[in-house]
This record gives sequence, C-alpha cells and structure tokens, in this order.
Amino acid sequence: MFRLLASCILRLMGWDTTPQGYFPVKPKKYILIVAPHTSNWDFIIGVLYRSVLGMTKAKYLGKAELFRPPFGFMFRWLGGTPVDRSTSQNMVDHVAKLLEQHTELAVALSPEGTRKRVDRLRTGFYNIAKKANVPIVMVGFDFKNKQVIFAEPFYASMDQRKDFDHILRFLGPVQGRYPEKGLTHLMSGQHVI
Repeated sequence: MFRLLASCILRLMGWDTTPQGYFPVKPKKYILIVAPHTSNWDFIIGVLYRSVLGMTKAKYLGKAELFRPPFGFMFRWLGGTPVDRSTSQNMVDHVAKLLEQHTELAVALSPEGTRKRVDRLRTGFYNIAKKANVPIVMVGFDFKNKQVIFAEPFYASMDQRKDFDHILRFLGPVQGRYPEKGLTHLMSGQHVI
C-alpha cells in the first residue's frame, strides 16, 4: 500500500519513478552512497524511492536518539538502523559487523556526511566497504531532471584517490536540490582525502 502511495507522491512532485542506470542492484550486500546531500528533501526522496523500488533490505543509519519512543518505531519502519556515532571507528566496525550478520543488506550513507558544502568526501563508507568486503553502489539524486541514477557496483581498490576520482566523476555532475552545495567543485581532482 505504501509503495503505491510513494509512487503517487513522487509523480505529483514531478519525479520519474523509473530508476536510471544499473538497477536492479545485483549484489545482495553493498554500501549505497547517495549524493549530493544538500537538503532534508533527500531523506524524503530516498524513503519514497526505497518503497517504490522495493528495496526493503536497504537501511539508512541514524543516531540512536532518533529511535527512542515515542517516534522510534517510525524511523525503523522507514528503514532506519540506530548507531552510536560517538566515534567514527566504532561506526565502521559496527556497520561492517551488521553487514556480516546478514545475507542480504544495503546500507545507505551520504559520502559528504552533512548537507553543507564540503571540501572533501568522508571516508567512513569507503572503510566500511573495505572492512566488510562489499561493493559500493553510487546513487545520484538528480533534482534538476527529477530522477534517481544508479551506477554499476564497484569494489574499493588499493588506490583510494583513484576510487574517489571515480566516485566524483559519477556524482559530481549530479545536481542536488541546492546545486551550490553539491560536489561539482570537487571534480578538479584537487580534493583532499
């Protein structure tokens, strides 16, 4: 029922409900990096597409405080998984362990880690993918064309700079709700890792 409602809402908002690129995603376990993350609308679009595309095994991470009563059940229902974000290393270990414990799971993360304009991408998603030995799937929320674009899964290599250049070639041109907060400025190859 929610799938039909989500589809109607996206269409009313002018979004194309047919995913572009490499979908459906073939691996059973992977890290899903979604960008550019420029507004709170990204969460809403993500939750709606998660339902429309039947990606019930895709989860997003949220700070543990969000999952307390009285509204905690709602965040779980929408695909949330609570994490203690007190240290980044604990999060890498926690999510890698979570992936190990499941036969089918996608964990969605923002490579920027914030809605603000960034000078570099975070490395947590990358370290999780390496530690859990799962591929990374890039997803662009293209607000300009109102569509969601999936990239082909790839495994992190021994060359982090090369991998991040690959990520930025795909996600850099994608226009978020607020383009000035996007990743285009990082495409020059001068980003700090």
